[in-house]
Amino acid sequence: MSRLLRRLFVMLIAYPVALLWLGMLVRHRERLPLKGPAIIAANHNSHLDILALYSLFPLYLIPKVRPAAAADYFLKNRWLAWFSENVVGIVPVIRSRQGRKDPLDGCYAALERGEILIIFPEGTRGEPEIMADLKSGIWHLVKRFPEVQVTPVFMSGLGRSMPKGELFPLPLFVDVFVGKPLAFQESKHEFMQQLSAQLRHLRSKLVRRDASPATKQVDAPSS
Repeated sequence: MSRLLRRLFVMLIAYPVALLWLGMLVRHRERLPLKGPAIIAANHNSHLDILALYSLFPLYLIPKVRPAAAADYFLKNRWLAWFSENVVGIVPVIRSRQGRKDPLDGCYAALERGEILIIFPEGTRGEPEIMADLKSGIWHLVKRFPEVQVTPVFMSGLGRSMPKGELFPLPLFVDVFVGKPLAFQESKHEFMQQLSAQLRHLRSKLVRRDASPATKQVDAPSS
């Protein structure tokens, strides 16, 4: 039942909002993983981020795509918890360690099931269109699963379309850049530096694109 609800959510909400309402443009969609286990590491500015990232994948793959999200926000009441887990399909992350329970247990389990895990290394939505410092939780994930592909994704425009506190998105253009997969590094500092550099590199493409009249191309998800 949950798999059907999630497909309906993406088909009726995520695809129309991201592709039609926002006119989302995607660069290098072919770099996205089409099977798990895999990790998508994306910047985070808006609740629309999850819709935009879901819209990158074909419908048949949606049950395998799982966004990690803060348990203290998405599970704060019974109805929101049911919607978040069964319709959106989040993997709850407890942002504070409780006893011996590892906050990333749900993420470990998702990767063990061969799922494609969406991670927001900034940890929370920040100021619109400003990338905050990255947190190292993703390194702990990759350390346990060093063979897992980590694909950086930079999104622009979603923070302006629906910033924190707003309920309805403005129809502004959104750009998505998919980077090359990253290799695991034993050094946490070097891995985080590599991820941060990749996201900044993808963001720089947006700056260069805005500075020149390049032709836009839309990559649509395959069915």
